[in-house]
Amino acid sequence: MPRGKTTGKTTGKPARQLLFSEALHQQKHPSVEDPPPLPCTSKADDTQGATMDRILQEISAVSRKLEGMDSAMVALPAETRSMRLDIAGFQSQISGLDQRVATVETQVASWTDRDQELLHLRSKLTDLEDRSRRNHVHLLVFPEGIEGADIFSYLRDTLPKLTDITFDPPLEFQRAHRLGPKRQDGNGRPVQL
Repeated sequence: MPRGKTTGKTTGKPARQLLFSEALHQQKHPSVEDPPPLPCTSKADDTQGATMDRILQEISAVSRKLEGMDSAMVALPAETRSMRLDIAGFQSQISGLDQRVATVETQVASWTDRDQELLHLRSKLTDLEDRSRRNHVHLLVFPEGIEGADIFSYLRDTLPKLTDITFDPPLEFQRAHRLGPKRQDGNGRPVQL
């Protein structure tokens, strides 16, 4: 059929458009029987028909893909809504965890203070235990200032003489101190405090 000629008086469409629209109509609404193929009059018409068949096949393949995309697009809002709900749940869980972490951090800070207090109390307890275990010896009636500058040396030398005991190993002193302030300086006057 020549180009641009119409096939019928009522439609006014070119033959190629009619073939295409009929093929689409058949694809959407398949009939029980396919219409008989149109007779081809020339080699050019055969080539044109084969080209049209390929185009129709490609269009139908694209149409199937679009229908698959449509069904996927319908499911997309439901999936998006589900994801939003999941994210909201995660956010509430995270805020709960943040509160718990803040509570734990506060407790850890108080534990640090308690640890320092505990160390202080332990040192006090150790000191008190050491004091209760000490053997306290009070030496009285020594003249004022007789010990000189080194009280340890004086006691180490004087105690074995006074008691007639030889100490082996030699005496060890943890602490030695006077009871009360010195009463007089070297000139016999009272010491000013």
